[in-house]
Amino acid sequence: MAIVLGRPDLDGLSEAVHALRDWQYEGAPMQLHPGDLGWYWRLGAEATAAAVRTWRRDGHLLAVGLLDGPELLRLTIAPTAQRDAELARQLVADLTDPARGVLPAGKVCLEAPTAPLVHDLLSAGGWQADEPWTPLHRDLAEPVPEPRPGLRIEVIGPERAHIQAAVLRSAFDSARFTEERWHGMASGLPYADARCLVAWDDQDTAVAAVTVWAAGPGRPGVLEPMGVHRDHRGRGHGTAISLAAASALRGLGSSSAIVCTPTANAGAVATYTSAGFRPLPERLDLCRDA
Repeated sequence: MAIVLGRPDLDGLSEAVHALRDWQYEGAPMQLHPGDLGWYWRLGAEATAAAVRTWRRDGHLLAVGLLDGPELLRLTIAPTAQRDAELARQLVADLTDPARGVLPAGKVCLEAPTAPLVHDLLSAGGWQADEPWTPLHRDLAEPVPEPRPGLRIEVIGPERAHIQAAVLRSAFDSARFTEERWHGMASGLPYADARCLVAWDDQDTAVAAVTVWAAGPGRPGVLEPMGVHRDHRGRGHGTAISLAAASALRGLGSSSAIVCTPTANAGAVATYTSAGFRPLPERLDLCRDA
């Protein structure tokens, strides 16, 4: 049977979310997670569906990709298909031909930690390794220590969405974090397994925020995003909110908490490490120059 590249409608988007949940497992390389689609959902369900690509054979979903921007595809392959040579060849054909509607001409990048055959084929075709990223992992078999005294953690609901948005705007120096987009994110299917947390200091000031995404009991959950207000950095708030995030994921049944950050961001790596996250081997995306 031929492998078919598709762009899902809203029903197909739900199928992709459920497949990504099923494809998460302990010991897997950090990969596209249902929480990544959930975070993208802040732009709306239609925009999220338009950014997703699927590959299927005989009706069975084999791979899901998210265009996290027009020039970056984040790709995950079903565990049973990661050594499927036919799928790898088809993926490479679709990724390298702009007419297929996956990646445009010019400089583009691929994040595909579960696609070793695809990596080999693209590398042979001249694609080069990009900047390194560090995945970090925290086992949740045991209870997570409480954040330090004097810091209050609050689960944020719709009526307080503006608070989390304001913290993240400051943390990332970006106007993209808005209350309206929070509500878009919370309307998405993946948000049923998510929590938004804000940390308040002893002056009752919101100092840090995080969103966590579970993928069902016994599966890894992710932090996306986490940030500390720029006026309150260097006081351990990042470590505290990361501990709170791990605890929230454990409460949702996650087996572990995972996060990924550019290796060059030494401060972020140190923050997560101080919260009990263990750095894993670096991951390199592949890029094709213009």
